[in-house]
Amino acid sequence: MTVGEPSLQASYGTNTVGPQPAAWRSWLGYLDRALQHLIEVAAAILIVVETMVLLAGVVARYVFQRPLIWSDDLASLLFIWLIMLGAVIALRRGAHMRLTLLVNANAPQLRPWLESTAVAVTAVFFVAMLQPAYEYTVDEAFITMPGLGLSSAWRSAALFVGAVLMLSVLAAAAVQRRSLIHLVGAICLVAAVAVVLWLATPVLTQMGKYNLIVFFVALVSACVILGIPIAFSFGVATVAYLGLMTHVPLSVVVSRMQEGMSHLILLSVPLFIFLGMLIELTGMARAMVDLLAAVLGRIKGGLSYVLLAAMYLVSGISGAKAADMAAIAPVLFPEMRRRGTPPGELVALLSTSAAMSETIPPALVLIIIGSVTDVSIAALFTGGLLPALVLAIALGIIARYRARHEDVSHIQPASYRQIGRVFVTALPALALPLLIRSAVVEGVATATEVSTIGIAYAVLCGIVIYRSFDWRRIYPMLIETASLTGAILIIIGAATAMAWALTQSGFSRDLAATMAEVPGGHLGFLMISIVVFVFLGAILEGIPALVLFGPLLFPVARMVGIHEVHYAMVVILAMGIGLFAPPLGIGYYMACAIGRADPDEGMRPIWPYLAALFVGLLVVAFFPWLSIGFL
Repeated sequence: MTVGEPSLQASYGTNTVGPQPAAWRSWLGYLDRALQHLIEVAAAILIVVETMVLLAGVVARYVFQRPLIWSDDLASLLFIWLIMLGAVIALRRGAHMRLTLLVNANAPQLRPWLESTAVAVTAVFFVAMLQPAYEYTVDEAFITMPGLGLSSAWRSAALFVGAVLMLSVLAAAAVQRRSLIHLVGAICLVAAVAVVLWLATPVLTQMGKYNLIVFFVALVSACVILGIPIAFSFGVATVAYLGLMTHVPLSVVVSRMQEGMSHLILLSVPLFIFLGMLIELTGMARAMVDLLAAVLGRIKGGLSYVLLAAMYLVSGISGAKAADMAAIAPVLFPEMRRRGTPPGELVALLSTSAAMSETIPPALVLIIIGSVTDVSIAALFTGGLLPALVLAIALGIIARYRARHEDVSHIQPASYRQIGRVFVTALPALALPLLIRSAVVEGVATATEVSTIGIAYAVLCGIVIYRSFDWRRIYPMLIETASLTGAILIIIGAATAMAWALTQSGFSRDLAATMAEVPGGHLGFLMISIVVFVFLGAILEGIPALVLFGPLLFPVARMVGIHEVHYAMVVILAMGIGLFAPPLGIGYYMACAIGRADPDEGMRPIWPYLAALFVGLLVVAFFPWLSIGFL
């Protein structure tokens, strides 16, 4: 995922130096900003209402023993609108997940062409979706949501409205440009590619299943490499394949996207993202770090251990690795720098600790992979702790070796009284991860419901116990939550539609047959899966890779005798290594941005840590008990 990127308009050159804009452009800019404000306010309200509805449902069910039969339908209705409005906000901010390596590596004069191509391709996707989304909404008008008694069109209309709003954002960005030459050139390029594909339809049809390589390998790869957001790269390839190679109506793409995005378990995504921000806001993350620093700060490499332990405790609650790292790094890095730790070493450890903690519950990646593969969320939560611990120990060994010459003689050890005082302060914060994980594992609440309990608990602790609750920061946090939610879940929707197209083509059956014949049995399958997901983690980022290939590969894993929870841990950790491995891993650059270090400084120090992660991953792969021993 891109970090610290400029807004959509800034990225596409609308803020370049030049003559003052005409009056009509100024009015257009004013209208665009007003629309943006309305969308952000609506998205913030939706998050608050969602939280209240779900929390009311939990209280009604477990306290008053009178469940609210309408709460799930209302939550689902509001959720799909939140996703689409969040996707609009993310589009305007340039926050959709995409690979920016080629864009950033090119000469400045080439970047406007690449950015304009991204705008054109994204616009093509939403233009193609307008009529199918409208038709799907009309069809849904005859279906009634039982809990609310309302037409399902109220829910499905979110996709049509979202497409219209995203087109308006793209149009405003294009019209406000000082020069349209780049955009016109990009439109001509996209049109030329479309004409070539259309003229080649007879040839592609004769290729049989090999035409999948053209659409889902060549076309998707070209879009991703050019910096087009991953979700829209998937969407364009799916629309092109279905439109040219089949007679399937494109309204199926809309229905599959809605089905993939609106799974009720995914409602925990925005709630856990918001909860993670609350942990930082209320000072709970700092309290946990202070306790670890008091206990471990005196020994060699102690602060490295603190960073690993803090990531282990905090990770997963926020739902975003950037948020996890941002909660820990500002607390620890100043002291680590004072002790002489080089910046490159800091970002290397921060990156790999984030990769290590991918399986720690209640990580959103666990919830998402459970939703797309029908693996028990409670089982994934139980199975994720030991694999992450194995990798943490491996990183700790490297950190201790790297800190063997550290001078800690001048550091005063904390007294037992100081440790006790810090422990008492951190106790409410330490209780939150345990509360969340035990509630889901023990079946007290679902992953979605427990997120609302965590939000209520964090707010209460921030106001009553830590007395660190800045209400002025809540609104920006809600907007950021909506943006990140839209960016994540629209990928899930697009990947779901793409996976459906691949399944209908017969690709999944062929893949299953091929993978089942891999030499070496289940170990050979695991090794190939590790290599594949390390690569996919670096290229596609974690969530798109898991959503796209999880439904295809998990049945094969079961077929060759691999426990689904064990397989989930292996592929998630492999994906994490790829995500944080330079030079392609986007997560590595996230860590550099948060740690305020030049990416070149961490290139050399990170490889021993990555090697330790890979050794730990092999241990997890060869010893299934680490993943399934406590199920």
